[in-house]
Amino acid sequence: MATTPAGTARALPHPQSSRSAQLSEFFAPQRTPSIELPSPEPFLRNLALGVLEVFAGVREVEQLARWLTEDAYRKLVVRTNLATRARNARGMVARRPVHTVMSVHESSPADGIVEAVVVVRGPARTRALAVRLEGRDGRWRATSLALL
Repeated sequence: MATTPAGTARALPHPQSSRSAQLSEFFAPQRTPSIELPSPEPFLRNLALGVLEVFAGVREVEQLARWLTEDAYRKLVVRTNLATRARNARGMVARRPVHTVMSVHESSPADGIVEAVVVVRGPARTRALAVRLEGRDGRWRATSLALL
C-alpha cells in the first residue's frame, strides 16, 4: 500500500461533482425565448404600480417577490425600508397613491429580454420606472428596477 507524503493530498476523481453541476444547471432558472412569452406591457404596467404602492407603504414588498429576481428583490427591500424610515421620521401615514400609467416604452436588445421605461403620473409629480425583464421559466421576471 502506497502512502502519500505528509502535506499532500491524493487527487481522486469526483464523478459526483460533474453530476451535481449537471443537476444544478437542470434545476436553475431556464431562459425562455420571446416567442413563448406573453406581451410584456401588462406586466410592466402592473409592476410599476405595485412598486409605487410598496414605496408608499400600502403594499408589502413580499407581494412582488414572484415577479422579481433575488437581486432585484433585495434592492427593492432596502429602498422600501429607507422610504418607510423617511416617512416615519416626518410623521407621515401611509396613504394609497393614485397613479396613472401614461406610457410604456420598451425595446428588446436580445431574444427573451425587454428593457422598458414606464412613465407614471401621480398627484404630486410624474415619475419613470426603468425595468429590465428577462424570460425565465416561461414567464417574465424583472432583473433590474430603477425609480427615477
